[in-house]
Amino acid sequence: MNHGELNVVDLLIIGLYLVGMIYIGVSSIKKIKNSNDYYVAGRSFGPLVLMATVCATIIGGSGLMGRAGVAYSSGTKALLTAFPYLLGMFIFSGISGKISDIGMQYGVTSMPGLFEMRFGKIAKLILACMVAFTMMGTVASQVTATATIINMLGSNVGFSYTTGALIATCVFMVYTATSGLFGVVYTDVFQFYMLLIFVYILIPSASLIHVGGIANFTANLDPSLVKPYFNGSIAGDIVTYLVFTLAGAEMWQRAFAAKDRKAAKRGMFLGTAVYGVTIFLVYFMGIIAHQIVGDDVLEQFGSTDAVVPALAIKVLPIGLTGLALAGILSVIMSTADSYLLVSVQTCVHDIGKTLNPKMKDKTEIMLSRIFSIILPIGALIIALYIKNAYQILMFAWSFYAAACGLPALAALYWKKATTKGIIAGMLAGFVVCVGWKLAGVPFGLGATVPGAIACAVALVGVSLLTCEKEPAYYPVTHK
Repeated sequence: MNHGELNVVDLLIIGLYLVGMIYIGVSSIKKIKNSNDYYVAGRSFGPLVLMATVCATIIGGSGLMGRAGVAYSSGTKALLTAFPYLLGMFIFSGISGKISDIGMQYGVTSMPGLFEMRFGKIAKLILACMVAFTMMGTVASQVTATATIINMLGSNVGFSYTTGALIATCVFMVYTATSGLFGVVYTDVFQFYMLLIFVYILIPSASLIHVGGIANFTANLDPSLVKPYFNGSIAGDIVTYLVFTLAGAEMWQRAFAAKDRKAAKRGMFLGTAVYGVTIFLVYFMGIIAHQIVGDDVLEQFGSTDAVVPALAIKVLPIGLTGLALAGILSVIMSTADSYLLVSVQTCVHDIGKTLNPKMKDKTEIMLSRIFSIILPIGALIIALYIKNAYQILMFAWSFYAAACGLPALAALYWKKATTKGIIAGMLAGFVVCVGWKLAGVPFGLGATVPGAIACAVALVGVSLLTCEKEPAYYPVTHK
């Protein structure tokens, strides 16, 4: 066993993995012929490819390391905040076929694109700005998770947290900039299998063996880690996760990239189902870490995000430790590249091309690659300022879920939704959510709850008042 130390073999495996990800991404560059190829991969993905990329994207560094850290520090909160996201993703899987139909029929490649078609350019630009910022915050959470892992190697190779963040940022930007969604998805497929084998099977199994089996694990388990509890903060997180899934721009992009509605729905359902199994495994790794790593992870590594990699280093032999850490890195990469690509598409296509409709396709691809380098720098700055993946994620997602979740659903299904109603809903959700946070989160209630309520009231109220004066355009899709 490693007994808490990394061997040069493990470091070599991790290094080869990072180089391999860049190679897979860069080798896909020849597939890019136009902006549609860059953003939605020519709408060519079948259900199995979508399953792998959806699952890999859902889990992410915050979903694995961040939530394991929550389980380690707060027990069942990790489960209570994971199940709403699972439910939301199953709901989204059901509507993904309709999203695919709209994309095919009208040439739409993004959620802001649908908003423009139904509600005009102003609504599109407001949504696009919110998407861009939220996606950047999510990329930052993945940079943070990667930097935490690389920082853990510091005693071996002298890498600091900042150096780790820089390395993570460089890897993300290279293969996303070169090959767009083709590179993102094909690396996701590889990363999906790395994740299942070397993280979700290997680490829990080895951890259970390390503590002497299930009987010893349960005998030494801290009861507080399995005792359900509920408070306003958890309520806010639950609403955030549930509503966010309706407007998750990265999943809309996957639905638009499916070859047909059947592939979209099957891929989404399968990927979500696999994610459902991983929820319990992440929770298990978080709580068993107390018996293996100890009760001072925060003091040892500076963040509870370090729980899963610390477990790998403690319980796995040389070689397998490197593969497990590469698997952890794989899940972080698979989420970071997805959100980065959505940020790029939003900035260049949804904002830039809206302001400059005459932009040529070659120019758009060139600008997309430039922004794939510029935007990660913004994520890096956020990651260096807030060094906890879960905190960054919830900061980015809370106002976005409040402002955009219900408007996204209305854009798909509610014929009476109007431009004024959608804009009023987004602005009300955003202002109330941010105001609630600035007020110190009264009653301990998460800001997404009052924000989403304000959004719903404004959206429905204003739409009903203006629907007769402003007949809403509603796209009819094939069944």
